[in-house]
Amino acid sequence: MRPGQDLSGKRREAGSNARHLGATLRIALIKLSSLGDVVHALPVAHALRARWPRGELTWIVERREEAILAGNPTLDHVVSVDTRLWREEFRRPTGAHAVFVKLRGLVRRLGMGRFDIALDLQGLWKSGVITRLTRAPLRIGLAMRHCRERANVLFTNHRVVLPPDAVHVVEENLALLGPLGLRPDTAGKPTFPIAGDRTAEQVVSRYLEEEGLKPETPLVALNPGSGGDGKRWAIEAYRRLGDELALRLGARVVVCWGPGEEPMARAIGHGMRTPPLIPPPTSIPEMVALLRRAALVVGGDTGPIHVAASLGVATLGLYGPTSARRNGPYGPRTAAVQSPTGRMDGISVEAVLDATEHLIR
Repeated sequence: MRPGQDLSGKRREAGSNARHLGATLRIALIKLSSLGDVVHALPVAHALRARWPRGELTWIVERREEAILAGNPTLDHVVSVDTRLWREEFRRPTGAHAVFVKLRGLVRRLGMGRFDIALDLQGLWKSGVITRLTRAPLRIGLAMRHCRERANVLFTNHRVVLPPDAVHVVEENLALLGPLGLRPDTAGKPTFPIAGDRTAEQVVSRYLEEEGLKPETPLVALNPGSGGDGKRWAIEAYRRLGDELALRLGARVVVCWGPGEEPMARAIGHGMRTPPLIPPPTSIPEMVALLRRAALVVGGDTGPIHVAASLGVATLGLYGPTSARRNGPYGPRTAAVQSPTGRMDGISVEAVLDATEHLIR
């Protein structure tokens, strides 16, 4: 099918009659990574479930991000892939065969899904391949101008041009529902269902109790990690911010960290007037439980910030080279500080303190 060519036959039927399929409608959502991007796509699944409560929804995701979808009430199935591992294995002498075996298993599993519709929310070459492997007659994706990798359009057959008012990533994702008759004004308020994990909540509660944190004491979470050095605020800035927030709010500060970030978290804690909590390594469910306990979360452009926002926690994002308007925390209890210079060192501690004060009010 040529780009821009109208749908025909079974493809047209699958799209135009989707509202009539009810329980027989099977939809595959392809949003592989990263953590924040998966969170930003959650409203798509919620909107589909609200429109077709008896439909069958399957989400295809990277293994590393799979845990954020565990127990999601809008999903029937979660299929995990590990393209990162595949790339590593492919470089080994005998790795090509191992990757082939795994791909064959994925093809078999997706074929069993008998999907009517596939939505590629990623716009990458690899997500396009997986979209094609679903064998869905209707495969919706982004128009070439919006794809991060243009080859993605080779694997979809209905491509969406984003409307001008789709500014945030959440709004861009929801725009892909347009071919199914779901417009922003009819899809309802974006909702981010993230299930709690009882075991993880018990682990976090026990840790906070052992650290002497009383239930009535506000907890401020700082998340200094980011997707790259250019998105990372200075250690000294986080240190000063933590001291001021602890004093002004009568709060305990916890410095969250992910893989490879523990030295940075401990460097922030070193020298603070009130030593912060530096938690042990946490799983994604434990991170969710910890952020859910917080009264305020402050951090850069990274997954935990978007998780906190989706949980309804007061969340402040710090943005330098990336656009807060497009990538910032999304929700009614969120705010962002955009560096006027495009660099993280253009954000002052005073500006962040002012923003937290307005947010908490």
